[in-house]
Amino acid sequence: MTIATRFRTVLAALAIAATPAAALAQSKQLLLYSWANYVPPDLIKRFEAETGIKVSLDVYDSNDTMLAKLQAGGGGYDIVVPSNSILATMIKSGLLLKVDAAKMSNFGNVAAPHDRPATDPGREYSVPYLWGSTGFTYDSAKVPGGKLTESWKEFFEPRPELSGQIAVLNDQGEVYSAAALYLGLDTCSENPADGQKILTLLEKQKPHVKIYSSTGTIDRVAAGEVIMHQQWNGASHRSRAKLPTAVFVYPTEGMNLWGDNFAVPKGASNPESAKIFLNWMMVPKNAAEASNFSGYNNAIKGAEELLKADLRDNPAINPPEALKTRFRPVKDCSLKAREIRDGVWTRLRR
Repeated sequence: MTIATRFRTVLAALAIAATPAAALAQSKQLLLYSWANYVPPDLIKRFEAETGIKVSLDVYDSNDTMLAKLQAGGGGYDIVVPSNSILATMIKSGLLLKVDAAKMSNFGNVAAPHDRPATDPGREYSVPYLWGSTGFTYDSAKVPGGKLTESWKEFFEPRPELSGQIAVLNDQGEVYSAAALYLGLDTCSENPADGQKILTLLEKQKPHVKIYSSTGTIDRVAAGEVIMHQQWNGASHRSRAKLPTAVFVYPTEGMNLWGDNFAVPKGASNPESAKIFLNWMMVPKNAAEASNFSGYNNAIKGAEELLKADLRDNPAINPPEALKTRFRPVKDCSLKAREIRDGVWTRLRR
């Protein structure tokens, strides 16, 4: 061994010694718990190739499912993907680790207002992922006259021809909020009478519903298994790619505008690996790949230049300014309001 070789070996040993033992132990593993069909498999493969960190993926179909699992102490996940509507609750409940995203090297790429959301204004606990809206999609080739009105009425009080051909998201927050908006009620009302009005509407709709499901919505629409499906706008975009007659509706009564985030749960086995992933996802190229796969907008400056043309041009993703007035940012409801919502959902789905 030459003197130069010995010197390089010593330097390498010193570098390893300077690295915290915990970080070294964590450097090759990452358990991600995310919404189904939401993180591109090819993106994960590229992250693994670039960092040497092996990613395992588990999926859920609603914020409530994810929250219940974490509250029960299950999973051992390193990263979760909570929506803004539940992020503040998770922070207040002590379910998340501080990651100080604002101090990460790529945080300067985050566009306003996503850099300072009301639910985590200092971005101490989260990194923005994707954002979008929730309306409903229908097959224009199978509805009377080829067109439905832009109202939740078509969904909650369907025409006789559509009875039994409707799919509803298995997501109490989305369903409850849509019903509240249709009825002109506060989506976070603490009045039990409002909850009863929403339950009455949903129970009236239930006999016309074919399935409650948040997974497989794209293929369900594309295969013609239902004529109408409550959907997130990105899923509608992907449905339209397979079924050109699919139309996404922006209801005049209003619709949820939501944002999803990456966060690290307390008890994560590999928090340092998780932080590497969070910082990596704030690179424009990586955020754009996630958008191109999922059909949703992201919060990273420079990524818009890398979006596919069909994504940029689809009104389901980039609506005219007039339709944007129908967006209603999802709120973080009080405990009392959530208890009313939980009660309505339990009675509906029993």
